[in-house]
Amino acid sequence: MTISAEERHLIQETLRIAEQGTTHMVPEVMYNPTTKYTDPNQYEAEVNTLFRNFPIIIGHVSDLAEAGDFMTHDHFGVPIVVTRAHDGVLRAFLNVCRHRGAKLTKEPCGKARTLSCPYHAWTYGLDGKLRGIPQQFGFDGVDKSKLGLVELPVFERFGLIWVVPSVQDHDIDIDAWLKPMAEQLTSLDMGNQHVFKKWTLEKKMSWRFLLEAFQESYHFCYAHRDTACAGYLDNQSVQLNFDPHVRHAVPLPKVLDLREQDPETWDYRSNFMTQNYIFPANFVQVMTDHIYVHTIIPTGIDTCVFQCMMLISEAPQTEKAERYFQKNYDLIRVVFEEDFEIGESIQAGLNAGANANFVFGTYECGLHFGQKAIDAALAGKIKV
Repeated sequence: MTISAEERHLIQETLRIAEQGTTHMVPEVMYNPTTKYTDPNQYEAEVNTLFRNFPIIIGHVSDLAEAGDFMTHDHFGVPIVVTRAHDGVLRAFLNVCRHRGAKLTKEPCGKARTLSCPYHAWTYGLDGKLRGIPQQFGFDGVDKSKLGLVELPVFERFGLIWVVPSVQDHDIDIDAWLKPMAEQLTSLDMGNQHVFKKWTLEKKMSWRFLLEAFQESYHFCYAHRDTACAGYLDNQSVQLNFDPHVRHAVPLPKVLDLREQDPETWDYRSNFMTQNYIFPANFVQVMTDHIYVHTIIPTGIDTCVFQCMMLISEAPQTEKAERYFQKNYDLIRVVFEEDFEIGESIQAGLNAGANANFVFGTYECGLHFGQKAIDAALAGKIKV
């Protein structure tokens, strides 16, 4: 297998810090005010900036594989419908009729030739154009061409469907936005992967706590003592900050065997779990032989939704393969739940007043990178 210069660097850095008995660190401890997790104005700014103006993963291309397919998404607080129009083009719209504002469809997904409002049957093509108004004589003078569905930016990249959940006043260059992660994401060939499982969970915690659970490995051998801990070197991860995206490489113990091997024979993926963080709330978590794509969406100041899909190279061809991937799925659900329980316990104690700040250690690099990126985006310094 080929290895990129970036992957070679990650291996070399992992071996270096292991030999020195240290880990990847930033220069200083960060004291992060707890008001960033409790202030309603902060929360409103995060929603209106991070979750209205940046691309968020909502599905896999197989969800909209054929012309006529559609899917809906409501967790952003704005109703969205994404269609594969009959010309094959992917489009996204506010799922709102232009007559009186009713939701066009409540179905999570399906196949259709048109979308028709249940209130008065105004009908739209999958390209968003208003096609029909029953008893149109009552709307003489109405220009149907100006009453098409309100369109949102949507993209197919790396086998995933990305939506920006609000109307934008400028074109979005999704390729430039994702370029720092493109080498890694391209290599995964996710468009040809099979969706083994997909699930959505509602959690009672700030979206920030769930985000932070995936940004450092310091907690692995405490929170995941009987599950994930044994699978990885303790607190030995290396992170590449692409500001605002981050590649977080968590090494398996067997990576140390590479010290005795010719670097020309090194393989990256079989020796690491990689958390690819794509700002503001997307993760592509790469295991040795499967992938988890998860997205965290705030639904309240102290609630959020966790959406995840598990991708494998092909649909299981044997019962043995089915059991193998089911076992991996069952394990990750347990590991994630360990993080969820702790996050919800942090949320429950947040208003007790014990902490004016949370303390981010120098080797909790992802927490530093993530918080600085959020602050920069809210200040208008990061835009897509």
